[in-house]
Amino acid sequence: MEDQMSTKPTPADAELILKLYDLRREAEMRKARNWWVGAFWPQNADEVAKIASALGTQENNWLRQVGGYWEMAASLVLHGALNEDLFLEGSFSGEMFFIFAKVRPFLKELREKMQAPKLFGNVEKLINNSQKGRDILKTVEERIAARRKAMAEAAA
Repeated sequence: MEDQMSTKPTPADAELILKLYDLRREAEMRKARNWWVGAFWPQNADEVAKIASALGTQENNWLRQVGGYWEMAASLVLHGALNEDLFLEGSFSGEMFFIFAKVRPFLKELREKMQAPKLFGNVEKLINNSQKGRDILKTVEERIAARRKAMAEAAA
């Protein structure tokens, strides 16, 4: 993937990015994204697994909708259908890093509990494929740690 980072994005890449962005604007997707970003702060694998197993609930739908969206989008990059460097721009994929960083601390356990060894696999692979991805994740993880700390202090 590192070699794909050096290729110049094409107009087709730009068009696909805009289409992916447009999908994120759909009303229910916006609700799902707001839930992931604002309300959903899992502390452990059990909290995620509980929602994942609560089929038919709004939170289950939102969990799958946003997670599935980013898995699909990452897959497009991994298979060469979309320029990696363009995709990793914070203005587009920052949310992907944010949701991944929320579950990453207990992802191994979550995969075992859900019997889903590839859960968030495309996102994880894409992030780990480049130094840029790893650097962004590190920054986002630091922000999330600070946010969790502030939330804990406010609740105390």
